Amino acid sequence: MRYFDVEKTQGQSTVPLFYASVVLLTGVGLVTLYTSSYEFAIAFFKDSYHFIHRQLIFAAFGLALFFLFSRINLEKTRKFIFPVLIIAVIMCILPLMPVIGVERQGASRWIKIGSFTYQPSEMVKFILPLYLAHMLDKKADAFTSSAAGVMAPVLVIGLFFILIYVQNNFSTAVFITFNALIIFFLAGMHYRYFISAIFVLLPVSALLIFAKEHRVLRLLSFIRPGWDLLGAGYQVNESWKTIVSGGFLGKGLGQGTRKAGNVPEIHSDFIFSAYMEETGFLGMLLFFAMFAAFAVMGYRAAMRSDSVFKRLLAAGLTTMIVTQALLNVAVVMGALPATGIPLPFFSAGGSSLVTTLISAGLIANVARKKAESDLYTQEVENVS
Repeated sequence: MRYFDVEKTQGQSTVPLFYASVVLLTGVGLVTLYTSSYEFAIAFFKDSYHFIHRQLIFAAFGLALFFLFSRINLEKTRKFIFPVLIIAVIMCILPLMPVIGVERQGASRWIKIGSFTYQPSEMVKFILPLYLAHMLDKKADAFTSSAAGVMAPVLVIGLFFILIYVQNNFSTAVFITFNALIIFFLAGMHYRYFISAIFVLLPVSALLIFAKEHRVLRLLSFIRPGWDLLGAGYQVNESWKTIVSGGFLGKGLGQGTRKAGNVPEIHSDFIFSAYMEETGFLGMLLFFAMFAAFAVMGYRAAMRSDSVFKRLLAAGLTTMIVTQALLNVAVVMGALPATGIPLPFFSAGGSSLVTTLISAGLIANVARKKAESDLYTQEVENVS
């Protein structure tokens, strides 16, 4: 039995453009990471290539997985979704275990693999949409007729939320839950279920926010931007200054002056401010154009797919990547309270980059299979 399709295809519509957009985003992200991190890398690691070397390794690995997942036979591999789901649950438990787990700044989100660390919560970002698309397709009748039909997916979402939350990663836990609700919406969930979910989630989220002091301080600094500029509001305030300093044309690649120490984690969650300083307003237009092209082709693949499973999978993963990018930019520009959500394709961190490329590969898979189906139909019509 074949689980991978290796046949050559032609006339695949916008599929090559989607591949190109992924490669372009990855390339621009790598360049931005290097220009934003080399001074920090010299200061702390005595090696200007410290971050980019590691990111290039993950980029090569991630691109290989991107092309692999773009060729995998989705229908035949659906039987492996539950074993993979169990693996994801186990992986999310490992950061909480002594020796295996790695704690940084009070958060236990990583596991150590040789000289690298991996963040298991990142894999949930593509495994959960894969599972939900499978379940909401398989149980479509029960899903639309009663609340009992959604209990299993809801329990799985709740389990991942708890596991990621106890790692002190509240923002990611909320993010995956938000995207799961979008997949439910796309699947046709009745509005009354959404209202019920809101009545439950809002008070729970409020309680969890006030459970940690740093979350309260971030919320206060967002509500009152001028409050505690040297403390909770420092990072966002300096980020905004960095963005504004780029002007219309930017200072030029590698010419940014505020990346050495003004903005903490500027090579990671706040890398967009470094990008804006060096490329300016024109760079912002390019940034949004790249993600808009990615989104259009991703949603086009979803709408033209020939099954509910593929439609929900492509739409869910496209939404996950695009909303994550928008959320990160909104935080960096001070439009939302500070979170620990990385910028897809850009932020330092192999876990995020590999997850993003795997997700993009699954979207490309849906687009490619539809293009092949169209090509086959056209050939049959030509013969007849």
